[in-house]
Amino acid sequence: MLGVLTGFAIILAVIFTGWILAVKGIIRSDRERLMFNKVAFYAATPALLFSSVATADPGTILSPVTITLVIATVAVAAVYCGIFRRDEVPVMATGAAASGFFNSVNIGFPVSIYVVGEATWVVPMMLIQMIVFTPFILGALGSGSWGAVFKNALLSPVVVASFLGLTVALMGWTVPAPIMEPISLLGGASIPMILMSFGASLKTSAVLSDRSARPQVFAATALKLVGMPLAAFACATLMGLDEDLVYTAVILAALPTAQNVYNYAATFDKGQTVARDTVFITTFASLPVMLIIALAFGR
Repeated sequence: MLGVLTGFAIILAVIFTGWILAVKGIIRSDRERLMFNKVAFYAATPALLFSSVATADPGTILSPVTITLVIATVAVAAVYCGIFRRDEVPVMATGAAASGFFNSVNIGFPVSIYVVGEATWVVPMMLIQMIVFTPFILGALGSGSWGAVFKNALLSPVVVASFLGLTVALMGWTVPAPIMEPISLLGGASIPMILMSFGASLKTSAVLSDRSARPQVFAATALKLVGMPLAAFACATLMGLDEDLVYTAVILAALPTAQNVYNYAATFDKGQTVARDTVFITTFASLPVMLIIALAFGR
Protein backbone atom coordinates (compact mmCIF):
# COMPACT_ATOMS: atom_id res chain seq x y z
CA MET A 1 0.00 0.00 0.00
CA LEU A 2 3.05 2.29 0.07
CA GLY A 3 2.45 3.35 -3.53
CA VAL A 4 -1.15 4.26 -2.75
CA LEU A 5 -0.12 6.27 0.30
CA THR A 6 2.51 8.02 -1.81
CA GLY A 7 -0.13 8.98 -4.37
CA PHE A 8 -2.36 10.44 -1.67
CA ALA A 9 0.58 12.26 -0.06
CA ILE A 10 1.55 13.89 -3.36
CA ILE A 11 -1.96 15.21 -3.92
CA LEU A 12 -2.35 16.56 -0.41
CA ALA A 13 1.09 18.21 -0.47
CA VAL A 14 0.31 20.14 -3.66
CA ILE A 15 -3.16 21.12 -2.37
CA PHE A 16 -1.48 22.41 0.79
CA THR A 17 0.96 24.42 -1.33
CA GLY A 18 -1.93 26.16 -3.08
CA TRP A 19 -3.56 26.91 0.26
CA ILE A 20 -0.33 28.41 1.63
CA LEU A 21 0.04 30.59 -1.48
CA ALA A 22 -3.48 31.93 -0.91
CA VAL A 23 -2.96 32.48 2.82
CA LYS A 24 0.27 34.40 2.14
CA GLY A 25 -1.47 36.59 -0.44
CA ILE A 26 0.54 35.31 -3.41
CA ILE A 27 -2.70 34.07 -4.97
CA ARG A 28 -4.84 37.05 -3.99
CA SER A 29 -8.19 36.56 -5.70
CA ASP A 30 -10.45 34.03 -7.37
CA ARG A 31 -9.51 35.60 -10.69
CA GLU A 32 -5.84 34.82 -10.11
CA ARG A 33 -6.70 31.33 -8.85
CA LEU A 34 -8.86 30.52 -11.86
CA MET A 35 -5.97 31.34 -14.19
CA PHE A 36 -4.43 28.06 -13.02
CA ASN A 37 -7.59 26.23 -14.13
CA LYS A 38 -7.75 27.97 -17.49
CA VAL A 39 -4.10 27.27 -18.31
CA ALA A 40 -4.62 23.65 -17.26
CA PHE A 41 -7.83 23.28 -19.29
CA TYR A 42 -6.62 24.94 -22.49
CA ALA A 43 -2.95 23.89 -22.56
CA ALA A 44 -1.48 21.61 -19.90
CA THR A 45 -4.25 19.00 -19.60
CA PRO A 46 -4.60 18.55 -23.39
CA ALA A 47 -0.83 18.00 -23.52
CA LEU A 48 -1.03 15.46 -20.68
CA LEU A 49 -3.90 13.60 -22.34
CA PHE A 50 -2.26 13.50 -25.75
CA SER A 51 1.06 12.21 -24.40
CA SER A 52 -0.70 9.60 -22.23
CA VAL A 53 -3.20 8.35 -24.80
CA ALA A 54 -0.76 8.34 -27.74
CA THR A 55 1.44 5.81 -25.95
CA ALA A 56 -1.41 3.65 -24.58
CA ASP A 57 -2.46 0.22 -25.83
CA PRO A 58 -5.89 0.70 -27.49
CA GLY A 59 -6.45 -3.05 -27.42
CA THR A 60 -7.25 -2.92 -23.70
CA ILE A 61 -10.19 -0.52 -24.09
CA LEU A 62 -12.91 -3.17 -24.28
CA SER A 63 -11.69 -5.40 -21.46
CA PRO A 64 -14.33 -6.86 -19.10
CA VAL A 65 -13.05 -4.63 -16.28
CA THR A 66 -13.44 -1.51 -18.43
CA ILE A 67 -16.96 -2.48 -19.46
CA THR A 68 -17.85 -3.08 -15.81
CA LEU A 69 -16.52 0.33 -14.79
CA VAL A 70 -18.36 2.09 -17.62
CA ILE A 71 -21.66 0.49 -16.58
CA ALA A 72 -21.02 1.40 -12.92
CA THR A 73 -20.19 4.99 -13.89
CA VAL A 74 -23.36 5.40 -15.91
CA ALA A 75 -25.43 3.78 -13.16
CA VAL A 76 -24.31 6.09 -10.34
CA ALA A 77 -24.50 9.17 -12.57
CA ALA A 78 -28.07 8.23 -13.52
CA VAL A 79 -29.02 7.76 -9.86
CA TYR A 80 -27.57 11.16 -8.99
CA CYS A 81 -29.44 12.85 -11.86
CA GLY A 82 -32.64 11.16 -10.76
CA ILE A 83 -32.26 12.44 -7.20
CA PHE A 84 -31.33 16.01 -8.17
CA ARG A 85 -33.27 16.35 -11.41
CA ARG A 86 -34.68 19.71 -10.22
CA ASP A 87 -31.22 21.28 -10.01
CA GLU A 88 -29.87 23.49 -12.77
CA VAL A 89 -28.36 21.35 -15.53
CA PRO A 90 -24.72 22.49 -15.00
CA VAL A 91 -24.87 21.81 -11.25
CA MET A 92 -26.59 18.46 -11.78
CA ALA A 93 -24.01 17.47 -14.40
CA THR A 94 -21.15 18.41 -12.09
CA GLY A 95 -22.59 16.29 -9.29
CA ALA A 96 -23.20 13.36 -11.63
CA ALA A 97 -19.61 13.60 -12.88
CA ALA A 98 -18.34 13.77 -9.29
CA SER A 99 -20.28 10.57 -8.56
CA GLY A 100 -18.60 8.47 -11.24
CA PHE A 101 -15.60 10.25 -12.77
CA PHE A 102 -12.64 8.77 -10.88
CA ASN A 103 -9.03 9.82 -10.48
CA SER A 104 -7.23 7.66 -13.04
CA VAL A 105 -3.82 9.34 -12.95
CA ASN A 106 -2.00 10.30 -9.77
CA ILE A 107 -3.99 7.98 -7.49
CA GLY A 108 -5.29 5.57 -10.13
CA PHE A 109 -1.85 4.56 -11.37
CA PRO A 110 -0.35 3.69 -7.97
CA VAL A 111 -3.53 1.87 -6.94
CA SER A 112 -3.51 -0.11 -10.19
CA ILE A 113 0.19 -0.93 -9.87
CA TYR A 114 0.56 -1.61 -6.16
CA VAL A 115 -2.90 -2.84 -5.17
CA VAL A 116 -4.07 -4.63 -8.31
CA GLY A 117 -0.65 -5.54 -9.69
CA GLU A 118 -0.55 -3.81 -13.08
CA ALA A 119 -1.31 -0.39 -14.58
CA THR A 120 -3.06 -1.53 -17.76
CA TRP A 121 -6.54 -1.29 -16.21
CA VAL A 122 -6.46 2.46 -15.58
CA VAL A 123 -5.48 3.77 -19.03
CA PRO A 124 -8.55 2.42 -20.91
CA MET A 125 -10.88 4.04 -18.40
CA MET A 126 -9.00 7.32 -18.73
CA LEU A 127 -9.53 7.12 -22.50
CA ILE A 128 -13.25 6.50 -22.13
CA GLN A 129 -13.66 9.21 -19.50
CA MET A 130 -12.05 11.80 -21.78
CA ILE A 131 -13.43 10.72 -25.16
CA VAL A 132 -16.93 9.50 -24.24
CA PHE A 133 -17.98 11.16 -20.97
CA THR A 134 -16.17 14.51 -21.07
CA PRO A 135 -18.04 15.93 -24.10
CA PHE A 136 -21.35 15.40 -22.26
CA ILE A 137 -20.02 17.06 -19.10
CA LEU A 138 -18.65 20.05 -20.99
CA GLY A 139 -21.83 20.25 -23.04
CA ALA A 140 -23.92 20.46 -19.88
CA LEU A 141 -21.62 23.14 -18.46
CA GLY A 142 -21.75 25.25 -21.62
CA SER A 143 -24.32 27.83 -22.61
CA GLY A 144 -26.31 28.52 -25.77
CA SER A 145 -28.24 26.15 -28.05
CA TRP A 146 -27.70 22.42 -27.55
CA GLY A 147 -26.14 22.12 -30.99
CA ALA A 148 -23.62 24.87 -30.30
CA VAL A 149 -22.92 23.55 -26.82
CA PHE A 150 -22.07 20.03 -27.95
CA LYS A 151 -20.11 21.31 -30.92
CA ASN A 152 -17.99 23.40 -28.57
CA ALA A 153 -17.65 20.43 -26.21
CA LEU A 154 -16.44 18.11 -28.97
CA LEU A 155 -13.98 20.77 -30.13
CA SER A 156 -12.71 21.54 -26.62
CA PRO A 157 -8.94 21.13 -26.17
CA VAL A 158 -9.17 18.14 -23.81
CA VAL A 159 -11.45 16.17 -26.15
CA VAL A 160 -9.51 17.04 -29.32
CA ALA A 161 -6.22 16.10 -27.64
CA SER A 162 -7.69 12.76 -26.53
CA PHE A 163 -8.94 11.98 -30.04
CA LEU A 164 -5.59 12.91 -31.58
CA GLY A 165 -3.76 10.75 -29.05
CA LEU A 166 -6.10 7.84 -29.74
CA THR A 167 -5.53 8.23 -33.48
CA VAL A 168 -1.77 8.04 -32.95
CA ALA A 169 -2.17 4.95 -30.76
CA LEU A 170 -4.53 3.17 -33.18
CA MET A 171 -2.27 3.87 -36.15
CA GLY A 172 0.79 2.67 -34.29
CA TRP A 173 2.66 5.88 -34.98
CA THR A 174 5.59 7.12 -32.91
CA VAL A 175 5.69 10.85 -32.30
CA PRO A 176 9.25 12.20 -32.77
CA ALA A 177 11.00 13.13 -29.54
CA PRO A 178 11.45 16.83 -30.47
CA ILE A 179 7.64 17.04 -30.63
CA MET A 180 6.64 14.68 -27.83
CA GLU A 181 9.10 15.91 -25.21
CA PRO A 182 7.78 19.52 -25.08
CA ILE A 183 4.22 18.15 -25.01
CA SER A 184 5.09 15.85 -22.10
CA LEU A 185 6.82 18.71 -20.28
CA LEU A 186 3.75 20.93 -20.63
CA GLY A 187 1.48 18.07 -19.60
CA GLY A 188 3.43 17.67 -16.39
CA ALA A 189 2.11 21.06 -15.26
CA SER A 190 -1.55 20.02 -15.50
CA ILE A 191 -2.14 18.23 -12.22
CA PRO A 192 -0.05 20.61 -10.04
CA MET A 193 -1.92 23.65 -11.39
CA ILE A 194 -5.34 22.08 -10.81
CA LEU A 195 -4.39 20.99 -7.30
CA MET A 196 -2.89 24.36 -6.36
CA SER A 197 -6.06 26.13 -7.52
CA PHE A 198 -8.03 23.61 -5.49
CA GLY A 199 -5.95 24.36 -2.39
CA ALA A 200 -6.21 28.13 -2.89
CA SER A 201 -10.01 27.86 -3.06
CA LEU A 202 -10.06 26.40 0.46
CA LYS A 203 -8.78 29.69 1.87
CA THR A 204 -11.88 31.66 0.89
CA SER A 205 -14.46 28.91 1.33
CA ALA A 206 -14.04 25.95 3.67
CA VAL A 207 -15.28 22.50 2.71
CA LEU A 208 -19.03 22.08 3.41
CA SER A 209 -19.36 25.76 4.33
CA ASP A 210 -22.14 26.14 1.75
CA ARG A 211 -25.07 24.47 3.47
CA SER A 212 -27.24 24.57 0.34
CA ALA A 213 -24.79 22.31 -1.51
CA ARG A 214 -24.39 19.73 1.25
CA PRO A 215 -27.10 17.32 0.02
CA GLN A 216 -25.45 17.19 -3.42
CA VAL A 217 -21.97 16.76 -1.94
CA PHE A 218 -23.04 14.00 0.46
CA ALA A 219 -24.95 12.18 -2.28
CA ALA A 220 -22.09 12.40 -4.78
CA THR A 221 -19.62 11.22 -2.13
CA ALA A 222 -21.80 8.26 -1.11
CA LEU A 223 -22.39 7.25 -4.72
CA LYS A 224 -18.70 7.52 -5.54
CA LEU A 225 -17.32 5.59 -2.58
CA VAL A 226 -20.17 3.16 -1.89
CA GLY A 227 -22.57 3.11 -4.82
CA MET A 228 -20.00 2.76 -7.60
CA PRO A 229 -18.02 -0.09 -5.96
CA LEU A 230 -21.28 -1.94 -5.26
CA ALA A 231 -22.44 -1.39 -8.85
CA ALA A 232 -19.08 -2.63 -10.13
CA PHE A 233 -19.27 -5.70 -7.90
CA ALA A 234 -22.80 -6.54 -9.06
CA CYS A 235 -21.94 -6.03 -12.71
CA ALA A 236 -18.68 -7.99 -12.56
CA THR A 237 -20.41 -10.85 -10.74
CA LEU A 238 -23.26 -10.98 -13.26
CA MET A 239 -20.71 -11.02 -16.09
CA GLY A 240 -19.09 -14.07 -14.52
CA LEU A 241 -15.66 -12.52 -14.05
CA ASP A 242 -13.16 -14.38 -11.89
CA GLU A 243 -12.37 -13.12 -8.40
CA ASP A 244 -9.22 -11.25 -9.44
CA LEU A 245 -11.08 -9.26 -12.10
CA VAL A 246 -14.00 -8.58 -9.75
CA TYR A 247 -11.54 -7.26 -7.17
CA THR A 248 -9.84 -5.10 -9.80
CA ALA A 249 -13.14 -3.56 -10.91
CA VAL A 250 -14.33 -2.90 -7.36
CA ILE A 251 -11.06 -1.39 -6.11
CA LEU A 252 -10.81 0.94 -9.12
CA ALA A 253 -14.46 1.94 -8.70
CA ALA A 254 -13.56 3.12 -5.19
CA LEU A 255 -10.99 5.64 -6.45
CA PRO A 256 -11.74 9.26 -5.44
CA THR A 257 -13.39 11.79 -7.72
CA ALA A 258 -11.03 13.13 -10.39
CA GLN A 259 -9.66 16.64 -10.03
CA ASN A 260 -10.68 17.21 -13.66
CA VAL A 261 -14.29 17.47 -12.48
CA TYR A 262 -13.30 20.42 -10.33
CA ASN A 263 -11.22 21.88 -13.16
CA TYR A 264 -14.19 21.79 -15.56
CA ALA A 265 -16.50 23.34 -12.95
CA ALA A 266 -13.98 26.07 -12.12
CA THR A 267 -13.22 26.82 -15.76
CA PHE A 268 -16.91 27.30 -16.56
CA ASP A 269 -17.67 28.73 -13.08
CA LYS A 270 -20.60 26.35 -12.56
CA GLY A 271 -21.05 23.82 -9.78
CA GLN A 272 -17.67 24.59 -8.21
CA THR A 273 -18.73 23.91 -4.63
CA VAL A 274 -20.18 20.47 -5.35
CA ALA A 275 -17.14 19.47 -7.40
CA ARG A 276 -14.54 20.82 -4.99
CA ASP A 277 -16.09 19.45 -1.80
CA THR A 278 -16.70 16.02 -3.32
CA VAL A 279 -13.13 15.82 -4.61
CA PHE A 280 -11.79 16.83 -1.20
CA ILE A 281 -13.91 14.41 0.85
CA THR A 282 -13.48 11.42 -1.47
CA THR A 283 -9.72 11.96 -1.63
CA PHE A 284 -9.52 11.47 2.15
CA ALA A 285 -12.27 8.86 2.50
CA SER A 286 -11.36 6.59 -0.42
CA LEU A 287 -8.27 5.16 1.27
CA PRO A 288 -10.15 3.51 4.18
CA VAL A 289 -12.81 2.35 1.71
CA MET A 290 -10.16 0.65 -0.42
CA LEU A 291 -8.61 -0.94 2.67
CA ILE A 292 -12.03 -2.37 3.60
CA ILE A 293 -12.47 -3.73 0.07
CA ALA A 294 -9.01 -5.33 0.17
CA LEU A 295 -9.83 -6.98 3.50
CA ALA A 296 -13.22 -8.18 2.19
CA PHE A 297 -11.45 -9.91 -0.71
CA GLY A 298 -8.79 -11.32 1.60
CA ARG A 299 -5.96 -9.33 0.01
